[in-house]
Amino acid sequence: MHAMVLPAPGTPLRLEERADPAPGNGEIRVKVIACGVCRTDLHVVDAELPNIRYPIIPGHEIVGRVDLVGENVTTHRLGDRVGIPWLGYTCGTCRFCKEGMENLCDRPLFTGYTRDGGFASHTIADARYAFPLGEDGDDVSIAPLLCAGLIGWRSLVMAGKAERLGIYGFGAAGHIVAQIARWQGRSVYAFTRGGDSAAQNLARKLGAVWAGASGELPNEPLDAAIIYAPAGELVPAALRAVRKGGRVVCAGIHMSDIPSFPYQLLWEERELVSVANLTRQDGLDFLKVAPQAGVRTETTAFPLVEANDVLTRLRTGQVLGAAVLVS
Repeated sequence: MHAMVLPAPGTPLRLEERADPAPGNGEIRVKVIACGVCRTDLHVVDAELPNIRYPIIPGHEIVGRVDLVGENVTTHRLGDRVGIPWLGYTCGTCRFCKEGMENLCDRPLFTGYTRDGGFASHTIADARYAFPLGEDGDDVSIAPLLCAGLIGWRSLVMAGKAERLGIYGFGAAGHIVAQIARWQGRSVYAFTRGGDSAAQNLARKLGAVWAGASGELPNEPLDAAIIYAPAGELVPAALRAVRKGGRVVCAGIHMSDIPSFPYQLLWEERELVSVANLTRQDGLDFLKVAPQAGVRTETTAFPLVEANDVLTRLRTGQVLGAAVLVS
């Protein structure tokens, strides 16, 4: 197999040839067809997350086909198309797992972070955490659904029944969630970097009733807002934009420090909450809803060997929609 490997903090990914991996008990080997490039991959590469395992193969929006099955796997067969998400394993025994909150497991493994991921020709996955995808849809278009879509779905559910929904950071997750929100009958307000006319135009194309810079206020208060951009200064901006009793959902795994802000922005029963990871049920629910909502991802495909360039484009805001690596 070959893979783009992060050998150490602060280094570029390097192309490596490795022996083909063998699945263990309860595992499958997957031949990777496409792997979306997520902002969380950038946080891994930039060493912004704790306890990164080096060397590590990033990537957790994986679409591929099972090409080897380990012992005691009954859910997948050779040739099945599967999707491998961020959550790669949970212990099943801690308090959170037992109470239906496996996304908060005390001893989890995460694809492309604490176990090798999909910036490779092959990867190993726990069969319990590989979603069956069936044969409908294009591999490249599906890949961003495996994290941008899943985390977007969880954050949308946490936003409640908001009729007027703000989306801060209109990238991979934002453009997927906007489509579901519109399908649900909500009004979408898109907030982007100042001057990012491409993202604002995409938002309007997908049905947003308003699109502007993140420092602007919409023409009427929002019922809820979701923040996908990893910028802490957006928290007070979003609180300022929501109505009394509104909710702001922070959807990223990493965010820069939140600046101090007057209590007045939080007062009147506004809520500030975060989303952590996902559950397998989130995946099952979302993968059922996405085709019903007619979700179409805006993607650009790149060869696997161009992973470093793609990460640079993502870091500098040059990716419209989602980037996907193909091996």
